[in-house]
Amino acid sequence: MNKEEIDNLLEEKSDSGEKISPVLPDGIKNYLIDIDGTICDDIPNEEPERMATANVYPDALETLNRWYDQGHVICFFTSRTEDHRSVTEKWLKDHGFKYHSMVMGKPRGGNYHWIDNHLVKATRYNGRFTDLVLKNATIQVFDDGKS
Repeated sequence: MNKEEIDNLLEEKSDSGEKISPVLPDGIKNYLIDIDGTICDDIPNEEPERMATANVYPDALETLNRWYDQGHVICFFTSRTEDHRSVTEKWLKDHGFKYHSMVMGKPRGGNYHWIDNHLVKATRYNGRFTDLVLKNATIQVFDDGKS
């Protein structure tokens, strides 16, 4: 899915003409991907001089570019600050990462619990990028009163 197609989705309107939240087509995922420690060396914000020379994780580059080419949406979601945007964009370009967008300023510290009105799936990176596989897991959810 290219940037124009994504932008068109963002302009979806209801029957009454009001804008509505877009929904991606079946089979298309909207990947939010961390940078430090996930696609490259783990560089803390306190050492930005290291960001330009971080080692890329080759399996991340290969997998993410394949997902991009398959039409999935790739958004880097990083704890790096806006001050780090230009060095981050240059590093991504120099290493050949394909992506649609980047969100800076993700809260630091981990232990994330995302609450959203859209379906959210989370995958913890444990040192190797591969295609995703199905596994059963126990998760915390809101009590909706149903058994």
